[in-house]
Amino acid sequence: MKKINLKGLDVSCYKEVLKNGLEVFLIPYENKKNYFIAYTTRYGSEITRFIPFGEKKEIKVPDGIAHFLEHKMFEQEDGVDPFTYFSKSGTGANAFTSFDRTQYICYGTKNFNDNLKFLMEFVNSPYYTDENVSKEKGIIAEELNMYADMPDWQIETKLREAVYTKHPRRIDIGGSVPEIMKITKEDLYTCYNNFYSPNNMFLLVVGNFDLDEASNVIHEVMNDIPNKGKPVLKKFDEDCRVNKHEEVFYTNVKVPKVAIGLKISTKDLSEYDSLTLDLYLQMFTTLLFGSSSLFRERVRNKNLLNSLYTDWESIDGYKTFLLTASTDNPDEFIKEFKSEISNIKIDPDAFNRMKKVWIANEVKLFDDVDAVASNVSDDLIRYGDIIPNKVDLFRKLDIEDMNKIIEKIDFNNTSYIKCLGKES
Repeated sequence: MKKINLKGLDVSCYKEVLKNGLEVFLIPYENKKNYFIAYTTRYGSEITRFIPFGEKKEIKVPDGIAHFLEHKMFEQEDGVDPFTYFSKSGTGANAFTSFDRTQYICYGTKNFNDNLKFLMEFVNSPYYTDENVSKEKGIIAEELNMYADMPDWQIETKLREAVYTKHPRRIDIGGSVPEIMKITKEDLYTCYNNFYSPNNMFLLVVGNFDLDEASNVIHEVMNDIPNKGKPVLKKFDEDCRVNKHEEVFYTNVKVPKVAIGLKISTKDLSEYDSLTLDLYLQMFTTLLFGSSSLFRERVRNKNLLNSLYTDWESIDGYKTFLLTASTDNPDEFIKEFKSEISNIKIDPDAFNRMKKVWIANEVKLFDDVDAVASNVSDDLIRYGDIIPNKVDLFRKLDIEDMNKIIEKIDFNNTSYIKCLGKES
């Protein structure tokens, strides 16, 4: 087991790669009462085309199958309900599927060894039948129909359809009702056997636990779980341009919404590794559109903003900035956004202040077990490993490099979606 000191944080991570390929990351705390366990496969909704391990022919599985599979993991052959099992000791449990991962979690203050063992065992034990698959189709169809009526869901879906031309991020994580109706138990076992292999997964444990005991439990459970190999994934030749620059749609919404997607090719930014590029891009958009930005102050003063949310996401070859806002005047809001990105001036003092804020927030974050687990999980998915020197990376950010990156961004490569109330 390798000890990794997280610089500037007074915290250590213990990493081990088991014989079957499972990556284990243990971050113990002596001064905490709670723990958080995350068992994760690098398999999300965007993977629907692949060549199964040991085969030569590519297959296409139904959209939404990763999310469907996650639901079915909670139905065990022995009849034990995982949620009920965890709740007996006051332990919380959950799971989620995103575009790039499926994660199973439990968190609490008691029964650490038993809960760790049970979490791994139930995720390692798929049980799919024609009957339980058929029953689940109706449940998920109802869930999808419910989301389809939500304006936030609608505008987010339309934004990704506008930004991406071919990549499966155009498709909702849950798929569609016609697609999930195609799913069979054989499809589920194919996906499980290809993507729930230990060498495609990681186990992260953070908080109050005994390092040796945790290691013993993990080895005991995983000792007989084989490495199943890895499938070959379909690569998508995504276009550099956005699919659609503008769209307006009408739905049952009282306050209009705006969604904006800026698609950036990383081809001309190859001198920066993915993490460094992400930090510069996040810094740039935080300075322009963050909670203390001049943009937010200006649009609020003009009564153009009710709420605003921003995020970044990555696919091969591209970084995408996503912004959603609730505004009574979508056209004026978009006008203000376009004005902001056409007159970019980064204040050096604001840049240096933001670096200090980031460093302080990182130190503060590592005092929260749940936040550490979420943050480290994201790094493991995005960058493939734990980042031991993030504070140092913050300190090394340079405004000249950021300005060079900004100069290479085509701000015309942007999608604008407006969600308005239904026309009378």
